[in-house]
Parts: sequence; C-alpha cells; structure tokens
Amino acid sequence: MSTRTPAAQPSVLGSKDRVKTAIAAAFGTSVENYDFIAYGTASALYFGAVFFPESDRFVGTLLSFATLAVGFVMRPLGGAVGGYFADKFGRKPVLVAAMIVMGAATFLIGALPTYEQVGVLAPVLLTVIRMVQGLAFGAEWGGAITMAYEHAPWHRRGMFAAIPQSGNPLGIALASGVFAWSSTLDGSWQWRTPFLVSAVLVVAALIVRSRLSESPEFQEARSEGRTEKNPFLATLAGDWRGILRVIALRIVESFAYYSTATYLLSYITDHHPDLRPVALAAITVASVLAIGVTFLAGALTDRIGRRPIYIAGCVAAILFAFPMYLLTNSAQPALVVAVFIVGIGLIHASLTGTQGSLLTEQFRTATRTSGASLGYQMAAAIGGFAPLLAAALVGAFGWPGAALLYLGAAVIGLVGILVTKETWGRAERERVSGLVAEELRIAEDTTASAASGVTT
Repeated sequence: MSTRTPAAQPSVLGSKDRVKTAIAAAFGTSVENYDFIAYGTASALYFGAVFFPESDRFVGTLLSFATLAVGFVMRPLGGAVGGYFADKFGRKPVLVAAMIVMGAATFLIGALPTYEQVGVLAPVLLTVIRMVQGLAFGAEWGGAITMAYEHAPWHRRGMFAAIPQSGNPLGIALASGVFAWSSTLDGSWQWRTPFLVSAVLVVAALIVRSRLSESPEFQEARSEGRTEKNPFLATLAGDWRGILRVIALRIVESFAYYSTATYLLSYITDHHPDLRPVALAAITVASVLAIGVTFLAGALTDRIGRRPIYIAGCVAAILFAFPMYLLTNSAQPALVVAVFIVGIGLIHASLTGTQGSLLTEQFRTATRTSGASLGYQMAAAIGGFAPLLAAALVGAFGWPGAALLYLGAAVIGLVGILVTKETWGRAERERVSGLVAEELRIAEDTTASAASGVTT
C-alpha cells in the first residue's frame, strides 16, 4: 500500500503564492546576476592589471577574460547538480543553497589580495573562487524559472516566467551602477567595493526566498510517484533533443550580452578610454530599459506564442552585428549609448523575456529543472568565451572579427528557433482558455452558493 500523501491538483489559475514566488525568484536572480556580472565588469576594467600585471595590456586582458570563462565552464556542472536536486527533492532548497554559496564567493573576491601583495597566489585564488561562483550560478537559474513557471496561471506562464528573467537586467543595472559609482573612489576600492556590498543584497534575498512555498507541480509529481530516481540520467536518456534545442536557443542570447556588455566595454576602454564612463552609464540605462522589455516580451508570448518573439530577436541580432562596431568606432557618445540600448535593452531583453517559458516548456515536470538547466548552462559555458574569442579575433582581424562572432551566434539562434516547435500555439492557447473559463465559472458558482447559504 502506498504511503504517499496525495497533493492537491495544481489549479490552472496558479497557486495563491504565484505573485510572491515570481517576485522572490526575480529578487534572488537579480542578486545572482549582480554577483556574476560584477566579475565580468571587473574583468574588463581592472583584473588584467590587478592580477596579471607582468603581462602587457593585451595579454593581461586575455588572461582576465580567461578567468571569466572558467566560471562559465563550471556552470553546466552547477546546472546538473542543481537540476538533479531540484527535480528529486524540490526547487526551493536549491534556490536557498545557491544563494548562500554565490554570496560568499562574491564577497571573498572583494577581499582578495592582489598580485603585488602575494604574487601568483592571487590569480590562483581568483580562479578557484570564480569556479565556485560558476557552480552556484549554474544551480540557481533552473530552480528560479521552474518555481515561477509552475506557480503561475497556465495562460500567463510566459509573463510569470519572464519576471525572474527581469531580475537579470536588474542585477546588471545594479552592478553597472555600483561600478560607475565606485570608479570615483580611490585605489583598489574601485573594484573591491562592488563585491563587498553584495553581502547586503544576498542577506535580503535569502530572507525573501526562505519564505517561498514549494512548486505545486513538483509536489503533485512527488505524491504520485512521477519523479525520477536519477533525474540527470533520465534527462540525458529521454530529453537530449530538448537539451540540444535549448543550447542553440541560448547561444545567441549569451553571446548577445557578453559580446556587448563585457567585450565591447573592454574594446571601448582600449580604443576610446575617455568614453568608458559613458559606456558604463549606457549599460546601466540599457539594463533598466531591459527590465521592462523583458517583462513585456514574456507577456506578449502569452498572446501570440513563443516563436515569433524569438525569431524577431535573432533576426535583429543578425542585422546589428556590424552596425554595432561601426557606431562604436565613430566615438560619438550618443551613438555609443545607442549601441548598448539596442544590444542590451532591446535585442537581449526580447530573447531573455521569451526564454523563461520557451526553454522550460521543452521538458516535462519530472526532468524540467535538469533539462532546462543543463541546456541553458552548457550554452552559457560556450557564451562565456565570447569576450575571450572576441578579443583574440580583434587582435588577429580587427573589429570585423568580433562582429562576425556575434553574427555567427545569432545565426545559430535563428536556426535553433526555426527547428523548434511552438509550445504555445493557437490550439493550446484556446484549450487552456477554456480550462481557465471553466475554473473561474466553478469558483464563481461556489462563491455564490456560499453567499446564498450565509444569507439563508
């Protein structure tokens, strides 16, 4: 006889905690992105000189971006571990654990000794902590997205899954804003301060996330015995096609961001150093704009489907690859600002706003976090090399090399979405609308009967 406790069937209207869960997921995701993006910004602006001072400027930048890429290499492992535990034991514990690890690693970066102080030990410690960051970040995303998605009303899942995705540009904006402010400080405080102040954000995010309820879909699957004994192996065996689709879809978004916010910032610093403050401010402004665009893109997918928005984002990236550098090379502040607004605030944001639901819907509940996390983080591992590859290509071929790299990633994304079936087509939208209308009718009848009974 089964000893499982039956779980309430998830409502098509979502759980009562749907809004709180989405906002909490976004809050945590913004902190995670703040921590991770802070490293990318510091790599572009400071770490080459602070941790690799014996190298010339170009080699130091390459080595700095190499340590940036190490964190991305660790993200698939973090995604695999986080996805395994989230699909086997629950989404919430993974979110809390990832936040603790990420926060501790980021704080330690701010306290690291420099090469001048301890020699080669400094870059070694930096690399180790960066690896820990990658593990934590890899574990976090899948749990946050699936929690928001599985708590959401079925007909608004695109919008609700976009809310934690909106935490990405919020974290980027916070990190860029803090770096813009800290650039006015003296000495090493310019790069240390953004990492140290993250401790305040982490504590606040932990308090919020600790109060979340578990995913209703996961609880139902567990109560009915539909979870996998080994979600990782089950995902590889049964959902490997979904993983490949997610990788292709994610590469364009990953390259779109890191080629712009990380490499292009370094490119501007090298070629037009007087424009660095303008570029930092532009990234902040573009990231604030991206918060709204991400949310609107997710909401729009609920009305017209996931594919149209993603196709438009990929096509825009293809068309933007060369103009991005032509405008930057003009050295006109207004045009430089426009580059970051288009690249981050519009193109990247439209892709991330669609991803929350699109990537999640490639997998069933029992392997959802594992599958989405593996594909997402494997692509991130590739995208993490974008600044390093761009720097190497520019060194060999000039700026067209970086533009071609961006273009190639956009083409991969376009091919990926063209071979991916629509997960929220007209027929499915109409079916779910009928279910929603029926449940609303039942709720209204129940309320009316209760009111009648009280009156009687």
